Amino acid sequence: MASLICGSVAYDTIMNFEGRFQEQILPEQIHILNVAFLVPKMRREFGGCAGNIAYNLKLLNGEPIIMAAVGSDAKPYLERFSRLQIDTTHIRQIPESFTAQAMITTDLANNQITAFHPGAMNASHLNSVAQVLDECRRTNKSLPTLGIVAPDGRQGMWEHCHQLAEAHIPFIFDPGQGLPMFNGKELLELTALASYLAVNDYEAEMLAQRTGMSLKQLAERVQALIVTKGAAGATIFTASRQLEIPVVKATELIDPTGCGDAFRAGLLYGLNQGMDWETTGKLASLMGSIKIAHQGPQNHQPRAPEIADLFAKAFGYRY
Repeated sequence: MASLICGSVAYDTIMNFEGRFQEQILPEQIHILNVAFLVPKMRREFGGCAGNIAYNLKLLNGEPIIMAAVGSDAKPYLERFSRLQIDTTHIRQIPESFTAQAMITTDLANNQITAFHPGAMNASHLNSVAQVLDECRRTNKSLPTLGIVAPDGRQGMWEHCHQLAEAHIPFIFDPGQGLPMFNGKELLELTALASYLAVNDYEAEMLAQRTGMSLKQLAERVQALIVTKGAAGATIFTASRQLEIPVVKATELIDPTGCGDAFRAGLLYGLNQGMDWETTGKLASLMGSIKIAHQGPQNHQPRAPEIADLFAKAFGYRY
């Protein structure tokens, strides 16, 4: 069963400054700040919420369909998707734009300075759910039975939520770092369209403040509200109960980048396979644990049978 993944496809350029930012910045001269950091180590990773979610879903033998916008520099990323047998039919290239890019500089104290260029992501609204459905029917591909709207261009997120609802495709609304782009009224409207709502604990607090509603009240508007809490696991609020999902101990704590996206891939797979919420949440937790033990958001490579074995080892039963 296919999952339609609406969100960003981006490059992450990560640089390491072998010093501390605070040693390079003079507080009394902050009004004329002009600093440069020597970064002898640099790497480029494949990232973006849609790209990361699709990558993890494919590891589970899921069927991701990405709907995103990329720039003229996307050839290496598109070739990677093709090698991984991830559908690129609905990744639109915008010739005059760059693919979305995050440029992250980290110092020895793990402080970060990030510049984010949205680029082609701002054109994501040019894609539509109707186009995906028409193409699937025309080519006899599997129609998406589930969707997710992850951080993307503002207009794209708004329109894709409405389009999925109009197409009667249940979906997860995952506002993430895009949450500040919407006011309380808009967030309530998008939540009302969604079947599920997924946020981390910080975003949950921001969502509650902006909407003026408690998490319990927000949970009543969807089939489930999923709140991830990092090392504290996750909480799933459903109509009948509140489930506490434990964190799975990682083999190493290397890099948290993309852990939330790996978690969401587990949610999509569990929901599409008809798993109960407890098993779905545990699988999502395991996917985050696997990811955190590797540098970058898409460098872990377990096969589906290995993931199933790790699940059985962690929880004592097989999904």
